[in-house]
Amino acid sequence: MDQQLTDTPVLPRVEKSVLARPVHVSGYAREGRDFYATPAWVTEALLHHVKLRGPVWEPCCGTGAMSRVIEAAGYQVHSTDITDRGYGQAGVDFLACRTVPAGCQSIITNPPYGETGVHVGQSRSPSAMLRFLRHSLALMESVQGQLALLVRLQWIPGQRAAGIMTAAPFSAVIMLKDRIQWFDMGEETNRAQHHHAWVVFDHQHPKDQPPALLFA
Repeated sequence: MDQQLTDTPVLPRVEKSVLARPVHVSGYAREGRDFYATPAWVTEALLHHVKLRGPVWEPCCGTGAMSRVIEAAGYQVHSTDITDRGYGQAGVDFLACRTVPAGCQSIITNPPYGETGVHVGQSRSPSAMLRFLRHSLALMESVQGQLALLVRLQWIPGQRAAGIMTAAPFSAVIMLKDRIQWFDMGEETNRAQHHHAWVVFDHQHPKDQPPALLFA
């Protein structure tokens, strides 16, 4: 993921096991600040189903993998990140932002999951994601805008996440039929474990209209 709240050391590579892996353990050390570039097809899946309004804010832009796809689709993108990875505006802590960049009507991003708190000072995944979701929704409410977050499928039915989404202007969930392969290490690469989905919110979504269930 493109952003995390604290600087953390990278742990040594975890040795593989012939046993099944725990759901949150990939067998590899986490990237600093939970940075994993989003494959282009994942962002294209969102844009295939959702028409965005106005300029887009990508607040965890990393090296620009997602921003470039959105721009190629004809949208203006304001790209920021807490870390300098050579793309966009660096040094911007999204969770400290109290206003939306001028003109932006949408936030589209692959937020930092935080995993299970294996790094010193790292927020555990459920709390980190919920805080990110609440903050994003509040910012978009100020401009009656749209929000799309890429999340693990099993995160959606969690009790606290479901509670927030039920009260929020939840407009769609886009299920990705293929699992995301975040990196390629040849024969050393573990099989992708997680299914992902886009959760989409729209402050202009009719209140009497249920969210759409879509597949990509």
